[in-house]
Amino acid sequence: MAEDVTISRKKPVYPVNETLRKYLREYQREARFPVSYNDLRNFREAVPLMDKNGKDTLWECPIYPPHEIENLHNGLKKVYAMLKASGNLRIVQHKYIDRIDYCTFGNTHPFRIRIVNRLNDVYDYFYIKVADASRIYGMEIEHIFSPNQLNYMVDKSTLVEEHIPGIPGDVFTRLHLDNKEYNPKRIAKEFVKFNERCFLTLLGDMRSYNFVMQITPDFDDFQFRIRCIDFDQECYEGNKKVYLPQFFKENYPYVQLGINYLTEKTFIQYQQEEASSIVHRLRSERTRVAYLRDVMRADNISPPEKVQELREGLAAHYDDAHYLNCKNMADIIELNLRRVIRQVKL
Repeated sequence: MAEDVTISRKKPVYPVNETLRKYLREYQREARFPVSYNDLRNFREAVPLMDKNGKDTLWECPIYPPHEIENLHNGLKKVYAMLKASGNLRIVQHKYIDRIDYCTFGNTHPFRIRIVNRLNDVYDYFYIKVADASRIYGMEIEHIFSPNQLNYMVDKSTLVEEHIPGIPGDVFTRLHLDNKEYNPKRIAKEFVKFNERCFLTLLGDMRSYNFVMQITPDFDDFQFRIRCIDFDQECYEGNKKVYLPQFFKENYPYVQLGINYLTEKTFIQYQQEEASSIVHRLRSERTRVAYLRDVMRADNISPPEKVQELREGLAAHYDDAHYLNCKNMADIIELNLRRVIRQVKL
C-alpha cells in the first residue's frame, strides 16, 4: 500500500572521482565542453517562468549580460552537437537557442536549454547540471539494466543530459489514467515491472513526478513505458521502501490499478519477466557491469549507517543473512542481481 516514505532531502552532491572518470572515459561519456555549469550560473537576475495557463512552473529564466549572450549561445549549440552527433556542427547549422531555464529546487539545480530549428520550428531540450556521482551511477545502471538508453556526457563538474520525452507521471494520473482507449492492465503491468527494476537496482524516490509515461500506439492497442527522469537518489537511502515506488502515496493511482486488474499470479509473472530481462542484459554487458561495480565499491556514495540499515532491512525482507556481509551499496546491488540470476535458473 502507498504511504509517505521519508527521503533525505539534503543528500550531498558527491564529486566525480578519478576512478569514475576513467570509467566514463572508457565508455565515451567524457567530453570537453565550451560551456560549463558555472558559466551558466553567471547571471544576477531572473524572471519566473509561467506555463501557458499563467501558473508558476518553479523554473526561472536567467538574464545574462548582453555582451555574453552570443558566445554563450554558440557554446551551447556546440554542446548540443557533442551530445547528439559527436560534435558534428552541421546538425546545429539552422538551430538557435530559444531559452535557458534554471531550476532552483532539487539537488543539482539544473539548467534546461531549449534549442529550436528555425526551418520548421521543431524544438528540443537538453540539461546542464552539477556532476553528481550518485546521479551518474543511477544513469549508468539504468542504461545497462533497463530497456531505456540514456545519453549523457561529463566534463569535470559539469553534467549534460539528453531530454527524456514523456508525460510526467503525476500529470498522466490526473489527466489520462481514465482514458477509455487505454488498457488499465497494460499500465498496471508496466508499473509492476518498473517497481521491480527500481528495487533490484536501488533507484530511489520514484514518485510520480520523477518519472514520465511514454505511450506508443500499436496496431491493436497502446503500449506504455515508464521512464525515470531523476537519478539523484541512486543507492543512497537506508530505508528499503524508498526503492519501491509502490510505497509512495503519489503513486497510489498506479498501485490501485494493480489491485483492481491484476491477480497474484499475473503480478508474480510480470516480476519474473522483468527479472529475466535484467539477467539477459547483465549477461550481455558483464564486463561493463563488473567494471562499474568495482568503481562503485571504491567510491563513497552513501553514509555507513544507511548501508547498515539497508543491508539489515533486505536481510529481513529476503530472509537471507548474506546481506549482512555487504560492506557498501555496490555489494548490495550485486547480491540483488545474484539472487535474480538464481531465480531465473530455477
